[in-house]
Amino acid sequence: MQTRRFSKNNRAGRRPSFRRGAPQKRSGFSASKIDISRFTQKSIFIEEDVYTPIHNFADFKVDSRLKANIIHKGYKDPTPIQDKIIPLILEGKDVVGIANTGTGKTAAFLIPAINKTLLNKSNKTIIIVPTRELAFQIEKEFRDFTVGLHLFSIICVGGTSMRDQMFKMRRGYDFVIGTPGRIKDLVQRKALDMNRFQTIVLDEADRMLDMGFVDDMKFLMEQMPAHKQALLFSATLPDEIERISRKFLKDPEKISVKIREASANVDQDVIRVGDKNKIDILCDLLKKEEFKKVLIFGKTKHGVEKLSKNLVQRGFKADSIHGNKTQSNRKRSIDFFKGPQGKILVATDIAARGLDIDNITHVINYDLPATYEDYVHRIGRTGRGRKKGEAITFI
Repeated sequence: MQTRRFSKNNRAGRRPSFRRGAPQKRSGFSASKIDISRFTQKSIFIEEDVYTPIHNFADFKVDSRLKANIIHKGYKDPTPIQDKIIPLILEGKDVVGIANTGTGKTAAFLIPAINKTLLNKSNKTIIIVPTRELAFQIEKEFRDFTVGLHLFSIICVGGTSMRDQMFKMRRGYDFVIGTPGRIKDLVQRKALDMNRFQTIVLDEADRMLDMGFVDDMKFLMEQMPAHKQALLFSATLPDEIERISRKFLKDPEKISVKIREASANVDQDVIRVGDKNKIDILCDLLKKEEFKKVLIFGKTKHGVEKLSKNLVQRGFKADSIHGNKTQSNRKRSIDFFKGPQGKILVATDIAARGLDIDNITHVINYDLPATYEDYVHRIGRTGRGRKKGEAITFI
């Protein structure tokens, strides 16, 4: 086994010049269709100015009980997106927030939305997200912020019982958090009335666009009342998302706090497999001490499940997530990986979208991604915050 390492080929502040070799379709991908140099780059340490917030959480004009929960959660100084956007949402303005995952944007929209409901119990919020995993992460933060406040949420995602969700709706709710397809199903079944919501959040709108949910987003926005507050968050702002914001948001304030590409502090290398046994090469890597928490990406649901079982048979503590797993099993796998015993998680691209797991030391592309955008998303699971990570791609 030989890892091919490339010398650092760019300076801080300069992007390497890469060719757009990857097609935008998601099948028939081969190494010849993308410039392999895009998978080899040394991490760049960027000395960032320390952000000095204008506010602290005690300054925000929110209910004292909510403020106490925020402080109890350990929040003191807001992140840039929280500092800049919470006051605007509290004023009732529509906003477009451009921010990477991990910048604190969930709290940026939850805190003012919760406060709005505390001021008037008839104010309900619906939060639309691309994946089930992200929906559950947001719901967990919601529960933390609303301890003792008697506010209730419902998660509406595929892979879970629609009957249970409809039953909970009849009992009452303040927040609905869900994926576009399931929310649209509930609306079309007359089980959910979008007119009941005064606030809508579209989180990771660019990911929903990538996953083919643009028509569902438009459908749901069209069902909203005219006098609504709309909050759109996205890591990028493609033309289609721009059009949605112009059509459905009213004079939105645009706040961008993107600092750098997610992959800036990730060492990127390739391993040329050749005629060697691919699984043996992988196992040799996983035996190394520095591979403490590893996310492995495969192309298909069947391949991911097979690889995970193979690793377990070889003595590794591994699990998998993919679309064929039930939501409860996916949650169990993620909880295992987050815990101290979990070392390896094998995942498909779609299943891994929205994952927010700290301390992933390595990402391994066991199968090549379909597009360069998918590659950037994959390797962004490591090197979070100011930590360094490593990404290895099998060629």
